[in-house]
Amino acid sequence: MIYRATGSIAVLTAGVLFLAGCQTQPERHPAGPAGVAPRVHYPTMGKIERFDPELERILPVYAVIEQLADGFKWSEGPVWVAEWDSLLFSDVPENKVYRWHEVAGLSVLLHPSGYTGPVGRGGESGSNGLTLDAKGRLVLCQHGDRRVARLEPDGRFKTLAAYYKFMRFNSPNDLVYHPNGDLYFTDPTYGLEQGVDDPRRELMFSGVFRLRPDGEVTLLTDQLTFPNGVAFAPGGRQLYVSVSDPQNPVIMRYDLNSDGTLGPGQVFFDAKPLADEGRKGLPDGLKTDLQGNVFATGPGGVLVLSPAGQLLGIINTGEAIANCAWGDDGSVLYLTSHGYLCRVKTWTRGFGALVLP
Repeated sequence: MIYRATGSIAVLTAGVLFLAGCQTQPERHPAGPAGVAPRVHYPTMGKIERFDPELERILPVYAVIEQLADGFKWSEGPVWVAEWDSLLFSDVPENKVYRWHEVAGLSVLLHPSGYTGPVGRGGESGSNGLTLDAKGRLVLCQHGDRRVARLEPDGRFKTLAAYYKFMRFNSPNDLVYHPNGDLYFTDPTYGLEQGVDDPRRELMFSGVFRLRPDGEVTLLTDQLTFPNGVAFAPGGRQLYVSVSDPQNPVIMRYDLNSDGTLGPGQVFFDAKPLADEGRKGLPDGLKTDLQGNVFATGPGGVLVLSPAGQLLGIINTGEAIANCAWGDDGSVLYLTSHGYLCRVKTWTRGFGALVLP
């Protein structure tokens, strides 16, 4: 599956154009037998803070944070593509989607990725959250175009959702598929050039929405100031939503009703004490594992939380971490951390990570 330029969509062939000026230079050891790729030793960064012995069941005591690539303005929205054995992720200000492969390295997959208009604009214009649908097609939250779109085989973007009750979304941010095929996504104002005060804003709230396969869009809640990352608990009966509000940085948990709407929400984790310590970052993207543990970006890095909301440890790169995703065999956690792409090997497996197209 290779996407090429079509019409006004500049799509670059994966694995051909490598990132110019990338700072990270992994050490490549000599190859072994013919046909076997050389071992790669990447530099490490940051640290893993351990607060509870239970973390040893999730992260090996010898686990390190590998720095795979750098040089980005704000990396976001990672998703693993098993068909390519690669990770895709956004650089939001650069309006690009990158592809990273263990052997081929880094390449530009999409440019533009989130804003395809004819007139230049500033702000956070590119794609943000990325995911795959049941057929393995790339689905993107496009800040600049203010929509959820799917990348088609001919290289064009197909709009899946752009309006709620005839009003344009603010800037869809993150998204996740329920096992039944419904798509849940958040819509804060981060992609608008003037944020909450942008004169082009049409929705006067930041919502959490559901998109049905038939195209119906349902508002699930308009009570969160800055809804951001979304993830389902194993089984899909509970939805986590992170709130990247500096005054109220929390992770909410909602039980799903039988019709897929949200029941009353409760604060699953309050990150304000961590933020008050001066730690970098706010609640952003998050993922769960098969045991129900939550890997939530927040103040200090990726917060590893038990199913009961207890903080077990923090994967701390030293920079704010925007999002994370399971990859490889489902046991490797990839991190988009400001200007860096990183990864950590775990003992656990990610929920949804092994569901292949």
